[in-house]
Amino acid sequence: MKENKKKWYKSVSNWLIIVASIILVPILLVNIWIMVQANTDKDKIPSVFGYKPFIVLSGSMETEIHKGDLIITKIVDPETLKVNDVIAFRDAEDTVTTHRIIDVVEREGETLFITKGDNNNTQDQNLVEFNDVEGLYVLRVPGIGTVMNSLAEPTTIIIVVLCITIAFIIGFTISNKKQRDLEKQEFLEYKRMKELEAKEEEEKKETNKKTTSKEKSKKTK
Repeated sequence: MKENKKKWYKSVSNWLIIVASIILVPILLVNIWIMVQANTDKDKIPSVFGYKPFIVLSGSMETEIHKGDLIITKIVDPETLKVNDVIAFRDAEDTVTTHRIIDVVEREGETLFITKGDNNNTQDQNLVEFNDVEGLYVLRVPGIGTVMNSLAEPTTIIIVVLCITIAFIIGFTISNKKQRDLEKQEFLEYKRMKELEAKEEEEKKETNKKTTSKEKSKKTK
C-alpha cells in the first residue's frame, strides 16, 4: 500500500512538472521572440508566423472579449475585410484597439472602416484606414493576457526559467533516489533470500549428518 502511494505521488509530481512546462515554456518563448522583434523595429507590431498576439486592456468588447484576455489576430489583406469583422488597428493615438467593423465607406476613392466596441454606446470617432489595420481577430485565450503581461518583465522571465530548471532538477533527483532505493531494497531482499537458502541448506546437511550418525550407531550395536 505504501509503495503504491509513493508511485502515485511520483506520477502526479512528474505530470505536474510536464504540464507546467508545456504551458509556460511556449508562452515564455513567444514572449522572448516578441520582445526581440519589438526591440528590433519599434514601429512594427511583432508577429509569430503571421499572427499577432495582443493583451486586452479594456472592456470595450465585452461580452465577447474581456479585459485581461489574450487575443490572436491574423495578418490579412484589408480589402477582404467586411462589416461585422473584429479587427485590431492603430487609433489616432497610435494605440492598438480591437473593435468591430460596423460599416465600410468610400471617401475620395479611399476605402475606410467605421468601427465600434460592442460594449460602447457610440462608434469610434476616427475612421480606420487600410494602413492602420494590424490584423483580423481570430481567437481569444481567457485571462492569459495578464499572465503574458507579467512574463514580459525580464525579472519574471528569469524567475520562471529558474523555477522550471529547479523543478526538473528536483524531479530528476527524487526519481533517481527512489530508483536507487528500490534497487537497494531488491538487492537486500535477494541477499536475504540467499542467506535463508544457505541456512536451510546448512540445516539440511546437519540433519543428514545426525541421521547418518544415528544409523551408524545402531549398526555398531
